[in-house]
Amino acid sequence: MFAKISEAQISRAIVGEFTKWFNEYITSDVIIVGAGPSGLIAGRDLANAGLKTLIIESNNYIGGGFWVGGYFMNTLTFRAPADKILNELKIPHKEVEDGLFITDGPTACSKLISAACDSGAKILNLTKFDDVVYRNNKVEGAVINWSPVSALPRQITCVDPIALESKVVIDATGHDAWVAKSLEKRGLLKMQTFGPMDVNTSEDQVVEKTGEIHPGLYAIGMAVSTVYGIPRMGPTFAGMLFSGRKAAQQIIKALSATEEFFRKEVVTV
Repeated sequence: MFAKISEAQISRAIVGEFTKWFNEYITSDVIIVGAGPSGLIAGRDLANAGLKTLIIESNNYIGGGFWVGGYFMNTLTFRAPADKILNELKIPHKEVEDGLFITDGPTACSKLISAACDSGAKILNLTKFDDVVYRNNKVEGAVINWSPVSALPRQITCVDPIALESKVVIDATGHDAWVAKSLEKRGLLKMQTFGPMDVNTSEDQVVEKTGEIHPGLYAIGMAVSTVYGIPRMGPTFAGMLFSGRKAAQQIIKALSATEEFFRKEVVTV
């Protein structure tokens, strides 16, 4: 019934193809650290604009809290005008209150992951951010290692990371803001911490303050909340999508000022 293929052929296909594309993405236009909803929409828009985009995710799955929503109840909420992006991604949804939309978490997450992959963005999962590449007072890449390495006892592991270079790095690591914290601990960036929940204040301010927080480093999603001390927003996701989109638009504009690349139209915030 199935084609006759040996175990060696299967192993060779996996190793050969992975190393081929991974080698190509050792240098990228943009590295996004974190594959939650803000990172995925940013990656999708950037890759659609013709930018070589790599998304790094520490988990073996992609999507972050987009899979499960709040309290393990996988119904996601979005406030208008997020329905425009839901329509664009062909995510089924319905309006339950004036301006409040709901959708199924697994469906929405699958559609967004698919859209990011279809755009040409590459995803490197089970990969942990370790540090930044920092030259000329600018973030110019990310230092990475396999996620399982960090789970091993320190006394039995000594696995050096490797470095990837890029023109821009995006911190999409949520409340942890790991990339921004790597600069803070060296005195290169002053941060706050996220505040108690206030959805109306949080979503607007997260989108408003999305942008470059240090030369070469952008913050999106809840990383913005931690950097600026904005209230948390809880299980609603409109701000995540618009934050990722806004950063993508800013990066496209910034890089297009110095380089020419093919750009497809994206919906503006």
